Amino acid sequence: MVKSTVSLPIKWETFLKRLADDYQVDLDKIVSELCEWAFSNAEGKKQFEAWLTDAYPPKGEVEDKERSINEEISVAEEEIQEESEEEAHENKDYNEDRELKS
Repeated sequence: MVKSTVSLPIKWETFLKRLADDYQVDLDKIVSELCEWAFSNAEGKKQFEAWLTDAYPPKGEVEDKERSINEEISVAEEEIQEESEEEAHENKDYNEDRELKS
């Protein structure tokens, strides 16, 4: 068995340590058995992977989403700038027409 270190949120660590003490079982054994129980069937594994992907998207997906958002922002900024320029030209044309009529 490969031994690894896992950090648990304090509230779960406290809870699991209490259970381990109550049942006189090693905390590592409790965590190991918990994982074994949670992932003992294919459906449980799929649900966990779906949650994990949603909560912590893979790096490539995060970069794709950021790129997409940045592109949308750029397009919106360009449209605002174009509208502003069009309004400036319309105002200039209007002012020039008024000056010519005077």
